[in-house]
Amino acid sequence: MKLDILIGLQWGDEGKGKVVDVLTHNYDVIARFQGGPNAGHTLEFNDIKHVLHIIPSGIFHPNKINIIGNGVVIDPVVFNKEIESLEKLGIDPTKNLSISKKAHLILPTHKWIDAMLEEQKGKQSVGSTLKGIGPAYTDKTARTGFRICDIIASDFFEKFKEIYKKHTDLLFKNSYQPKEDIETVFTEWINALPTLLRFNLIDSEYEINRYLKEDKKVLAEGAQGTLLDIDFGSYPFVTSSNTVASGACTGLGIAPNQTGKVIGIVKAYCTRVGNGPFPTELFDKTGEQLQKQGGEFGATTGRPRRCGWLDLVALKYAIMINGVTEIVLTKADVMDNFDIINICTAYKIENITTERFCSEYDKTIFPVYKEFKGWKQNISKIKEYDNLPQTFKKYIEYIENETGVPITIVSTGPDRNQTIIIEK
Repeated sequence: MKLDILIGLQWGDEGKGKVVDVLTHNYDVIARFQGGPNAGHTLEFNDIKHVLHIIPSGIFHPNKINIIGNGVVIDPVVFNKEIESLEKLGIDPTKNLSISKKAHLILPTHKWIDAMLEEQKGKQSVGSTLKGIGPAYTDKTARTGFRICDIIASDFFEKFKEIYKKHTDLLFKNSYQPKEDIETVFTEWINALPTLLRFNLIDSEYEINRYLKEDKKVLAEGAQGTLLDIDFGSYPFVTSSNTVASGACTGLGIAPNQTGKVIGIVKAYCTRVGNGPFPTELFDKTGEQLQKQGGEFGATTGRPRRCGWLDLVALKYAIMINGVTEIVLTKADVMDNFDIINICTAYKIENITTERFCSEYDKTIFPVYKEFKGWKQNISKIKEYDNLPQTFKKYIEYIENETGVPITIVSTGPDRNQTIIIEK
């Protein structure tokens, strides 16, 4: 059995949480492989909205195994709140959630360093979620990080004091004063640690490979999106981990030859949170309409998302980088009332037309568009592909023909039941 990978193909917020929830019935194991509480995976069913930040989106299926992999960074306070929210719904996550011993911890000082660095950058700030993600991954790379297994080590408090001193010295040197009460924040953080110890702490690389040998079906769940990848995204306006499909190998301990399908999630239009280049961004009433009708506000920060037309140049790039085998198209229902819909097919940069994704963020990019008629019909209640408007089918077929990848699922609304499976 091969491990399948599900990733976002844009700047995140493509609807990965809902899609994982929909697909979970096909899998035995759901494993998150990177990112941290900067992710917000929203699921809707039974008229209730659920937002997950660290926990895999298969958690609402009690007979499925969920794993937080070694590539994830965990804030114990956020994790504790997520567990409390699940328990209020009558769910016991200790029965089907395990955590890698090698996953790294986010300390309160990581969040303060994050805020300090953003302030220092001024207009060049990347638009961080200020969740401490970057500084936590920095410590991981510098080999000074704090892992889950360190909590149960005999020298826990000794190591904790060393890291705390290192961080506070940096903050003091830069004259940064946290807005929160330091003692209160650290007390909350320490008090949240026992929640982590309620769960099965595992060597996830051994467990996942064992599941594959036992012919169990495993789905690797990514966070953020391809264009926020630390190596291949619109650097430096990116996240601090590898969001691409290959990140599942290092984030879970899986060999490349053990991977199977790569499922790419893409919105029918584009959005972006934070700063950085966005070639198809709309600054007019159309952009406002997309934002309003799509409810485009961050699940983690609440910040409004920038909106624009679908960028086929960026999409083809993401498909190439990830080796995408099938596409899930989401939020097409947001454009139900549009007369005209555009797709960017090329960039014009310094009077040169190109179909290559641009790596330099300081260049002015002008999108080249192909125009489509809108479907002008409410598709949110349609259950079969054949019943979709012909104009929408043309939109789908154009994307398939241009990318060479089939669209196998269309999401027509936020609820798990608003999903059309397309048989290919």
